[in-house]
Amino acid sequence: MVTPPAGSREGGYGDGARGALAVEVRPEAGTVVLLLAGELDHDTAEPLRDALQTALNAPAAAGGAPHLLVDLSRLRFCDSTGLNILLRARLVARAAGGAMELAGPTSQVARMFHLTGADGVFRVHPDLDTALTAGPAAGHDT
Repeated sequence: MVTPPAGSREGGYGDGARGALAVEVRPEAGTVVLLLAGELDHDTAEPLRDALQTALNAPAAAGGAPHLLVDLSRLRFCDSTGLNILLRARLVARAAGGAMELAGPTSQVARMFHLTGADGVFRVHPDLDTALTAGPAAGHDT
């Protein structure tokens, strides 16, 4: 179970206000689902950093490999800061024998991933339900 840091809402990070980022963390049958809502940029990235750090450390403490699924369907904007955070988290998950996958990117976020080539690095699902049904890709996210 992923526990949010002291002072944040139970199960979530950030406040979701316009121009802000909210991150809801939900354990789901061996997978930690992170649901992002709002805008992810240099000024709003801290809730995602906190949630990813906790989600990546929890399986290691329990002796397992992390499997993270990040739902982008309510993410209105993502800049290079957000992309770099996701890429770094993917590397940490892989180094621990796990994976990090993405689901439901909005058209704007999907375009940014396509232009940067990141859509070839991550396993990207059309939506969260499809991703959960598919399950982890044999220990790899690509």
